[in-house]
Amino acid sequence: MSETQRRMYLFLLVTTIASQVGMQGWVTLINNFAVETAGFSAFDMGLAQSIREVPGFLSLLVIYLLLIMTEHRAAALAILVLGLGISITGFLPSFWGIVFTTLIMSTGFHYFEPLNQSLSLQYFSLDMAPVVLGRLRAASAIANIAVGGAIFLLASRLEYSTLFMLIGGAVILMGLWAIFQDPSDKSMPPQHKKMILRKRYWLYYALTFLSGARRQIFMVFAAYLLVKKFEFSLTTMSALFVVNNVVAWAANPIIGRMVNRFGERALMSLEYVVVILVFVTYAFTDSPILAGAVFIIDQLAFNFVVCIRTFLQKIADKPDIAPSSAVGFTINHIAAVFIPVMGGLLWTIDYRIPFLAGAVLGAISLALAQLVRTERA
Repeated sequence: MSETQRRMYLFLLVTTIASQVGMQGWVTLINNFAVETAGFSAFDMGLAQSIREVPGFLSLLVIYLLLIMTEHRAAALAILVLGLGISITGFLPSFWGIVFTTLIMSTGFHYFEPLNQSLSLQYFSLDMAPVVLGRLRAASAIANIAVGGAIFLLASRLEYSTLFMLIGGAVILMGLWAIFQDPSDKSMPPQHKKMILRKRYWLYYALTFLSGARRQIFMVFAAYLLVKKFEFSLTTMSALFVVNNVVAWAANPIIGRMVNRFGERALMSLEYVVVILVFVTYAFTDSPILAGAVFIIDQLAFNFVVCIRTFLQKIADKPDIAPSSAVGFTINHIAAVFIPVMGGLLWTIDYRIPFLAGAVLGAISLALAQLVRTERA
């Protein structure tokens, strides 16, 4: 790596860890907090999660934020907003309180992610980017293990408000560090600061949309299934997330190298076959052990999402990366706005329906993945 790349890597490392620590802590706590403290039903959870995705749907507006500040400065500001939203979550244990704090948290997270993706793809070469993305996800997993371990140890000793405050405070500290950094390279090609939709990127858009839909079913209903049907406690859920992150820590660097060796199409195909099997298992298993096992496999499969990002890097013009990342992130969240609330309604008819729908989405993704063409696809 050059000196500029090392500076950017350190910046991305710290901010990515901050983002994932915040989201992991929030995800680990929110289901139990909402059910035990705020009395959420499946419909309440679906509605709140749909509202959570509104900032993701509007994340293309980050393009216009870049008219007044640099990408790295906007990324650092987003981390601060994320930390603030998490910090105050535990103090508002009601439906509208959770919606309010979730919107703040979600705005920070969803504005950071396209900036993070854009900077990663701009500053690192086609061969280096998958490896760097894999390392960043592995480092995030280590941090998430620490978060899960801390929640596991402290869950019986501290109130939810204190747990949310500790996690949010850690994110804010990392965001403050990032605000005072300047890892940018002034010689980099300037990014277009307008929304860009190109017909030749249609497959990237389609795969991104389906990935977002599948992710929502996992985020909202897989965890809710474990808490509601199988009565997993907060301690059990935190332990499960720790296992998820141990697996991710070991797997992500390998996935990055596999992208270079086998290409995006092969790894996407593997991911979507696994996704289909996982969702069918969620729908029909009555075993808490099997449900917990496929929860881990589901999370492992999602780490292959790096393939969609490197696919964009290989087909996009350099100045299109930032706006295309933002547009892609918005497309990713179109489904996220309506799937949680729709899934919540379908759950009231039969809890299996959202998971069977996820299997169908996996099958469509598998078919589209066969159209992926890159140098090593």
